[in-house]
Amino acid sequence: MNKLPQHFSFPHAFETRMKNKLGDDWSKFVQAHTHSASVSIRINPAKKFLPDLPRVPWSDFGFYLQERPVFTLDPIFHAGAYYVQEASSLFLEQALKQTVDLTQPLRVLDLCAAPGGKSTHLLSLLSDSSLLISNEVIRARAQVLWENIQKWGHPNVVVTNSDPTAFQQLMGYFDVIVVDAPCSGEGLFRKDAEACKEWSEENVNLCAQRQRRILNDIWPALKENGVLIYSTCTYNPNENEENLNEFATNHALEFVPLTLKPEWNIETVSANNVLGYRFYPHRMQGEGFFIATLIKREKTESVRIKTGGKLHKPPVKIIDRVMTWAVEPTLFQWVQQNDLILQIPDAMASEVEYISKLLYPLGKGTAVAELKHDKLIPEHAFALSNFIDSDAFQITNLNETDAVAYLRKDTLAISEGLKGFGLVRYKNFNLGWVNHLGNRTNNLYPSHWRIRMAAAINPLPE
Repeated sequence: MNKLPQHFSFPHAFETRMKNKLGDDWSKFVQAHTHSASVSIRINPAKKFLPDLPRVPWSDFGFYLQERPVFTLDPIFHAGAYYVQEASSLFLEQALKQTVDLTQPLRVLDLCAAPGGKSTHLLSLLSDSSLLISNEVIRARAQVLWENIQKWGHPNVVVTNSDPTAFQQLMGYFDVIVVDAPCSGEGLFRKDAEACKEWSEENVNLCAQRQRRILNDIWPALKENGVLIYSTCTYNPNENEENLNEFATNHALEFVPLTLKPEWNIETVSANNVLGYRFYPHRMQGEGFFIATLIKREKTESVRIKTGGKLHKPPVKIIDRVMTWAVEPTLFQWVQQNDLILQIPDAMASEVEYISKLLYPLGKGTAVAELKHDKLIPEHAFALSNFIDSDAFQITNLNETDAVAYLRKDTLAISEGLKGFGLVRYKNFNLGWVNHLGNRTNNLYPSHWRIRMAAAINPLPE
């Protein structure tokens, strides 16, 4: 049998269970853990970035890299053109496409959303007429989630920092709920040595209890015949099929079979009432993962969303100005929140305002500008928006060195002959704003987003 390197060993109880589970495949599983995990990204189709790389077979947007570049130093990454995401988790795309009509306006909740991989994936899959509520209960992680959502550039989203029980106020509201549940992380041992060190049977049991509580807390918010997608990055049946089996005995639901291609080498899990899918790193190019899709068959009354309230709108002259900045401006409502001008899709603006009063929103729609007296200062989120009319602004194209300097919030000398606010770009991707003052340039990149490395190395291949 191939042995793990001395610096890496499995917890004894985990090893015993997995040997019994995998049988003759155990040695292949061990061998897979002696190699580095694969590196994969998921592109943002709205930003038209298409690298020449091998594809993740179950995703239209996923690609494998030959090696791991320094993503922090790639301006295209900061422009929201792609997201670094583990390949197995991209199977969410199949779960959604095979169970939901994505052309319809859907109300979707990503319950445990930080740092934003599944939420940004959902935004690429949903129609512009759909609304995503992206939630994270831990405040610090929710801030990271909001940052990544803004980079993705979609306005049909609200980011919240609420406990799962808060969504019971939205009884029967959601067409789809995604629960990527906090877990013991067994599937990430190869990527995260700390997860392996911290693993214990006690922690597995605590995770399983938390997962059951989350499922029961959020279930009332799913409408009758709505879809719940449950996933973890663990192999442990206590956290996967056994949890779901217990849940299924107490609720009327139906597990959905998904169509798999044989070459994907994904294991179908059929245990008691449960149907799910498990990923192993020795069978496919990705990490350990579990996913199951189910339909709610319980009779559920739906909350009545109050949409008659008036929105707080900025003055008409301000609306007229910001409308010239946007692509298809008539599709949006322009809402004022304190000094911030927000862009929210017209069809869901009142709905978003109602939901925002029930929950704890960190952000909603796209922040377009800050209003200071009669002066509009453009917001960074709008520079990254998929609905900005970039031609409405002065544009400065940066080389790689200057682009990284901009992201470090260094001073740039690019204002000769220019005055006023302008966009800076790298390879046709918007990076953010500057203020041209004729003889100098104010770098308006957000201070809390800035990177702390000096120069780009090993950029992502295109």
